[in-house]
Amino acid sequence: MSSVPCLNLGNCLALDGRGTLAPLLLPAHHLITHAVITGMTGSGKTGLLMVMVEEALRAGIPVLMIDVKGDLPDLLLAFPTFAPSAFLPWVGEALAPGDPRTPEELAGQLALERRQALSAWKIGEPDLSRFEQATSVRVLTPGSTAGETLHVLSSLEQRSARWDDDVEAARSALAAAVSLVLRLLGRDPDPARSREHVLLSVLAERRLRAGHSAELGALIEDLAHPPIDRVGALGLDAFLPRTERRALAAALNGLLASPSFESWRTGALLDVGSWLAPVNGRAPAVIVSVAHLDDEERALVLGVVLEEVLAWTRSLGGTQRLRALCVFDEVFGFVPPHPANPPTKRPLVALMKQARAFGVGVVLATQNPMDLDYRALGNAGTWCVGRLQTDADRARVVDGLSGSEASLARTLARAVQKLAPRWFVMRDVHAGPAPFLVQPRWAISWLRGPMTRTELRKARTLIASPVLSPTDERRTP
Repeated sequence: MSSVPCLNLGNCLALDGRGTLAPLLLPAHHLITHAVITGMTGSGKTGLLMVMVEEALRAGIPVLMIDVKGDLPDLLLAFPTFAPSAFLPWVGEALAPGDPRTPEELAGQLALERRQALSAWKIGEPDLSRFEQATSVRVLTPGSTAGETLHVLSSLEQRSARWDDDVEAARSALAAAVSLVLRLLGRDPDPARSREHVLLSVLAERRLRAGHSAELGALIEDLAHPPIDRVGALGLDAFLPRTERRALAAALNGLLASPSFESWRTGALLDVGSWLAPVNGRAPAVIVSVAHLDDEERALVLGVVLEEVLAWTRSLGGTQRLRALCVFDEVFGFVPPHPANPPTKRPLVALMKQARAFGVGVVLATQNPMDLDYRALGNAGTWCVGRLQTDADRARVVDGLSGSEASLARTLARAVQKLAPRWFVMRDVHAGPAPFLVQPRWAISWLRGPMTRTELRKARTLIASPVLSPTDERRTP
């Protein structure tokens, strides 16, 4: 029997702070019941999240990461060496005005800090090299060429085999893609309320179920020369008059002709199964970054992506091992309480309820715990609570963790209120009811903060170049 992979997250300690620190080796399969990480800015939340990702990859488990803030592409900066030369291309922007240090001096200090911090966790340069050789990082940027472009409309414009064996999943993905198109047109994207959404979905499904694609050019033709007479119980003209259909066709044509729209229709297909397949034996880490989009575009694009994740998950066989990890950093606003219902909520709630049966773990992180649907998050078996800014935040999280256990609620409230930065209260239902303190290890990746689109292009260029060995520190990459 193969050994159970464990994730070395750092150290743990009894909740009262007594005793001695012990290594926290979390069995990977504990995460199939999902995890929630919460903590205010500066609490170390992103660091803990990144350590979870790194450990999953070290165990050969593929990871899909949803990046809203721009922090997660820092995984590209998991330098396989302690040489200062790895930092040198990045330190120019880090020098504050009036800082007397040269870029070379700052790079040397950062490299030394990283060496000392990782050595304290018994991670040396051979470990860094093995991590680099065992992982493959890919950054997808919908609507932008900063990373790899993503064909966000591929569920509409590329026929999927799901139309033959899982029509419900195919329809959900189609509805999300049509909503995105209508949002880009400045029209009502609501699948239940928008007549334009209904008509486009009917026309697209007709083509897709017949074995054809439903690219926008074909839908424009169908609007001009309808292949159907009725929509539901109404005649086509009664449902959406000819003048409105022509206006919709003209708007779609304008969108199709727009050079800026081309990036939405090119690049990687929405195929989660291929994304998470090993790359030449390396564990894949796929980052879908939407930090450059506005709030509504983020919700619509991620709605499309998450519908695909859900459809892929349901296509898998059952298992009790962790097959893949889906990480969503800063889920605030994407799974809010009733009655709010953004496009991301349905697939996220379904993943929290169903993905465990298929070996797919979901990790959600947020610094804003108040506006979350705790009925959905109640499916999480692991909670990590860091420093929280307000009493209301602490009370909400403690209530979600403790339920009706009054004594546990009081204990948790006291512990959370006293937390230092980079410490968390953790509760793992697989390890028993008692929560404990966690100090995450230092991340292998250099967590320099959010990457701009220019910096992301720079990182992709540099990561493709050979990294210098420690003996070549004086050379520049």
